[in-house]
Amino acid sequence: MAQAFETFMKEAPEVAKAYGGMVAALAQTSALEHKTHQLAYLSVLVAQGMEGGLDFHVKAAKEAGATRDEVASATLVGLPLVGMRAVEALAPVLEAYDRV
Repeated sequence: MAQAFETFMKEAPEVAKAYGGMVAALAQTSALEHKTHQLAYLSVLVAQGMEGGLDFHVKAAKEAGATRDEVASATLVGLPLVGMRAVEALAPVLEAYDRV
C-alpha cells in the first residue's frame, strides 16, 4: 500500500473509513462486470499519475481474470490524452502483473 494512503488511514481513520465505504459502494453498484471495472480503474490511476495504487489495482485486475495484454492495454488506453504518463506507467504495471 502506498505510504500516502497508509498515512491517510492512520491520521484520519474516520474519513478513511467513509472513503472506503464510498469506494465499495461504487464497485458494488457498477454496471461494469468486475474485470472491466478493475481495468477502467487502472486506466484512471495511470491517467492521474497515481503510481502508489498501481500494484494493488493491477493485482485486483489480475485476480478478476485480466490477462497481461488486457492490463497493458488498459495502461495505454489514455495515451492520446495523457501522453508519456501512460508510457511511463507501462513498465511498473507489467512488473506488478508479473509479480502476482
